[in-house]
Parts: sequence; structure tokens; C-alpha cells
Amino acid sequence: MIINSGCRTDIPAFYSKWFMNRIREGYVYVRNPYYNTQVTKYSLSPEVVDCLVFGTKNPEPMIKYLDELDKYKQLWYITITPYGKDIEPRVPDKAKVIESFKKISEHVGINGVNWRYDPIFIGMGFDVKRHIESFNDMAKSLKGYVKNCTISFLDLYEKVKRNAPNIKPPTREEQVEIAKAFSKIGKENGIIVHSCCEKTFLAEYGIDCKGCMTKEIVEESIGTKLNAPKRKNIREDCNCLMGNDIGAYNSCGHLCIYCYANANKELVKKNMQKHNPNSPFLIGNLMSEDEVHVAKQKSWKIQDEQISFI
Repeated sequence: MIINSGCRTDIPAFYSKWFMNRIREGYVYVRNPYYNTQVTKYSLSPEVVDCLVFGTKNPEPMIKYLDELDKYKQLWYITITPYGKDIEPRVPDKAKVIESFKKISEHVGINGVNWRYDPIFIGMGFDVKRHIESFNDMAKSLKGYVKNCTISFLDLYEKVKRNAPNIKPPTREEQVEIAKAFSKIGKENGIIVHSCCEKTFLAEYGIDCKGCMTKEIVEESIGTKLNAPKRKNIREDCNCLMGNDIGAYNSCGHLCIYCYANANKELVKKNMQKHNPNSPFLIGNLMSEDEVHVAKQKSWKIQDEQISFI
């Protein structure tokens, strides 16, 4: 099975000590974000966890733990965008993130790290030309350290409209222009550009529209074929093998104005104050009314079905 830590918050950036405590104790509790008293207990044993998936804008705090994590196969999704502190208030300097990206790539291998350049939006000083220039500069810096890059265009959730009224998704024409340029730049730098939950019309312009974390991408990252069960994803355009997420909404300290996972700064601050690195929960502790369900877990690896990279 897959343990995912990156859809609800940024665990490597803000909760790396907690995560490693969970790894050492071998289990984690995850509260259902929609039914507060329903709790799932997941084993973190390498016997059942085929891949640990990380999503982060700042992997640096986890680098010191990479040797300890070598008993797991890993797939990292590291977001690097050109946005400044007015948009991503607590994301480190991008040159520093790129250096951390390279260290992760050198440790887990080029198949185990994926660059995310998203969400792409127009406004606050960013137009199509600036995105193309920024993507080109970053692709050149990451050449040889990454094979796959994921892009997506801004989704205007209600919380995004409320927190970021001055940005908007690119028009279809702008998306086409971006897709053409990014695909060309990707080819020049040995990078396949994938789309995340975007319409398949982008395939006409050189974008791989099959998904950003497909079964094939996961298999390539771990070097083994998987017999993964079919799951219905939340978004109809998503074909990805997302796994089970151990994060919590409203707990990411980056405070990016376009974030879909944070409702507001005050709630994030309140939740981060509840964080206990020694708790089996990311936020808070076990409550008397909680109903704990032990997840049924097993490895999805197909024995003797290793992938050759020769």
C-alpha cells in the first residue's frame, strides 16, 4: 500500500520530528476530516508500506533523516514556483529549495523525485510570459535531477476566492500557450511535463495528461510492479494512485494564499498550537469519544515483477 503525506499539509516542512517519531513507533492515527470522531490506525511497517509519498515546498528538514528512511521506497513531490512572499509567505528562498531538491534526488534517485510547478495563475505580477521565463530558468537548474514535472492551473475554490481575490486561472488560450512552451522546455531539459486534473486537450500540445501520480509513475519510483486495488478518486479527472493520506487540513504553516487545504490563518495557528510531536495524531490527541479503526493493510508488490531500468 501507499502512505501519502502531502495532500492535506506539508509534513516535511513543519512536522518532520513528529513523522520520524511515527516511523520509529511503527504506526500513526489519522482523524477523518469529515467525521471528527472516526480515527484510522495505520501500520507504518515496511512490510506493508510499499511507498512513502511526500509532498512539500521545503524538504530541507527531512534531509537529515534520509538514511533512516532508506528502509522504505520513497516518492517525493517537491513544489517550486516563482512566487514571492506576498503569495507564499513562509516558503524558503527558491534557490535553497532547489539545492534541497538536488540532495533528495541524489539520495533516492531521479525516479523518486517529481517537481511540481503549480498552481499556475494569472495576476499579482504573473502573466504567461513570466511563467514561461521562470519555468525555463528552473528547468535548467534541475536538469539531470528530475525526470517528471507536474503542472496544474488554479482552481477557484471558495476559500481561494476569499483569500486570493487578485488571481485567476489562465484562459484556455493562455493554457495552450503555456503548455506548448513548457513541453518544449521540458524536452530540452530531459523532463516530461504531466498535468494534474486538467482536461486532456493539453495532450495535443505535448503534455502528458494521464496523471501526476499514476500507478506507472509509482512503479517506476519503487522499481516494482504493483497489484493495486482500483479506487474512486475524489476528482473525476484524477487517475492517480493516491494512497492513504496521514496529514490534516488547516495545518500547513506556509500560508500560501492560493491554498485549498487551509481555510484561514487563524485556524492554522490554532491547530499548529495543538501539535504534539509525541502524539500518534498530527494535530491533537486521542479523545474519549474517538472510535479507532485498524486499517486492513497489505503489500501491493507483485513478487518477481521488478522493473528494469537498463
